[in-house]
Amino acid sequence: MSRISVMGAGAWGTAIALSLAQRGGHAITLWVHSQGVMERIRARGENQDFLPGFRLPPEIAITNDTEQALRRAEIVVNVMPSHHVRSAYEQFAPYLNPDQLLVSATKGIEDHSLLRMSEVIDQVLKSRGLTMGLAVLSGPSFAQEVAAGSPTAVTIASEDPRVATEVQREFGSGTLRLYTNDDVVGVELGGALKNVIAIAAGVVSGLGLGHNSTAALITRGIAEVTRLAVACGGRRETMAGLSGLGDLVLTCGGSLSRNRWVGIELGKGRQLPEILVELKGKVAEGVRTTSAALGLAQFHGVEMPIAGQVAAILNGKDPVQAMEELMSRPGRDE
Repeated sequence: MSRISVMGAGAWGTAIALSLAQRGGHAITLWVHSQGVMERIRARGENQDFLPGFRLPPEIAITNDTEQALRRAEIVVNVMPSHHVRSAYEQFAPYLNPDQLLVSATKGIEDHSLLRMSEVIDQVLKSRGLTMGLAVLSGPSFAQEVAAGSPTAVTIASEDPRVATEVQREFGSGTLRLYTNDDVVGVELGGALKNVIAIAAGVVSGLGLGHNSTAALITRGIAEVTRLAVACGGRRETMAGLSGLGDLVLTCGGSLSRNRWVGIELGKGRQLPEILVELKGKVAEGVRTTSAALGLAQFHGVEMPIAGQVAAILNGKDPVQAMEELMSRPGRDE
């Protein structure tokens, strides 16, 4: 029986804990940052704040005690929002040890450093003299569907194939299938950048521009994501897999996508601050990732016209004008 601690009790963290519990054979701890959320989960038997409608079985221990969650864990899963990862691992580091495996399931790029999540974690750990096995979990996976046991396939990537294989073995079940990969850069960037394109797809929907526009946006979006991923050291073929095209198609077209919903509301003419209030503490990672993606693109000399217009819309630009400018760009070969 493996001891697995899921650090972060948002929708995705709760869904991962539920999937592991449904699989069986593990001692699972779900670490909750907020004491209030922890108390409500314990009182109600479900996470009504972030993933209502799914009962948490007694096999999942609920705590906000960091030391209790980490000291005896064999696998630690990081599922907090990207802008909290650095501070979280500075808090976690005293309770971690080199024999543990870390799994990063957060999709994003750090704002100021432009580092991927695994790079942020590695930087914090090395500053504390820690070297640990690290893998990245990404792919097309809405939390509600994973929690419900809908068949889902994702990617687990690590530079050490033994780490990826172990996580594949421990997490895989009849409803969750994991494919291993050693392209950490490609898998992480695919998961992060698709959120930017999903906002654009939502804008297209909010403007009522139709299916042709959405198909064009998704297709050119994967080209844009691939250019940057390859420039950063990822592999082109990774972008054609689950953590690239798969996640992009899901997030751009699925009704459960928060990033797409933000785009839809922007397309309807609403302003970003009032839209974010309605998320009620939930995170649309693409909002933060957009500026970081453009920073990476500038550093590597990569053109990202869709991301550029998304950034402008997030900052108040008329979505109609943004789409007109994309359509009026000079012709080019595909």
